[in-house]
Amino acid sequence: MNVTTFLKHNFRHFNAAALIDAAEGYKTHLDNNGKMMITLAGAMSTAELGISLAEMIRQDKVQIITCTGANLEEDVFNLVAHDYYERIPNYRELSPSQEQDLLDRHMNRVTDTCIPEMEAMRRIENVILEEWEKADQAGASFFPHEFFYKILLSGKLEESYQIDPKDSWLLEAAKKNLPLIVPGWEDSTLGNMYAGHVISGDIKNVHTVKTGIQYMIYLADWYTNNAKDDSTIGFFQIGGGIAGDFPICVVPMLHQDLQRGNVPLWGYFCQISDSTTSYGSYSGAVPNEKITWGKLGLETPKYVIESDATIVAPLVFAIVLGQ
Repeated sequence: MNVTTFLKHNFRHFNAAALIDAAEGYKTHLDNNGKMMITLAGAMSTAELGISLAEMIRQDKVQIITCTGANLEEDVFNLVAHDYYERIPNYRELSPSQEQDLLDRHMNRVTDTCIPEMEAMRRIENVILEEWEKADQAGASFFPHEFFYKILLSGKLEESYQIDPKDSWLLEAAKKNLPLIVPGWEDSTLGNMYAGHVISGDIKNVHTVKTGIQYMIYLADWYTNNAKDDSTIGFFQIGGGIAGDFPICVVPMLHQDLQRGNVPLWGYFCQISDSTTSYGSYSGAVPNEKITWGKLGLETPKYVIESDATIVAPLVFAIVLGQ
């Protein structure tokens, strides 16, 4: 019995049924000439979602990704330093002194996984700094993800790979030059390092790395060129936060601020979140609320799966991939 057959036989009610419905809706959207954006919040890269997401990219099941700065960099950290990571299954029981011990060993904890500063963060900093300085000296500027694409495609890191490269979603995205949106990149380890290099004078022009407003302009152009009546864009949101909030707003901006009335609304929406429905919580808002903001329409297929994305997303992807 393959994964899809197992899921469709056993996942019949509640969040399990919502998973099946969302996955089938995803497939229908693509089959109807639609395109899909996937958004990544939380620590999906450190959770190694790349194992399934990379295959989605290879098989053209996703056409654009929005992610946090942490998810952008942490996929590459895992690529080059996986052997130095430490898993802590009893992370819920750690005392403050044990947390301090991890800090003293330069092991930065993300739930049950510790990222090694020297082998991961500083190794990438040394390589990407060369690209920052080169662009700065040339008076050029690029998006954060473009700098990552440069270092990945250059081959400079290949000798340091510690996982099968086919499980790195960012490497697969780089190979396809997949459009990426990284709002709030400054709120990341490399973003902090970049700010430090600007302060110290290593980088003369702070705008050598483009930021959020330029990403929104880029997304507005991409959406306008790709969203047509016969080819709408779907929105598959993993978690909440800026990775979801930022890109979904491109539609009301196009309609209300640029007066482009012929741009279709998002054509599919699914959110995987463990945030329960609540007042005042964006991540806990039901999809229908987005109708009032001009993001989704009455007829937009809408799904919410209230569960752990590290469990749910690979299963949805398995159905979409026909596994």
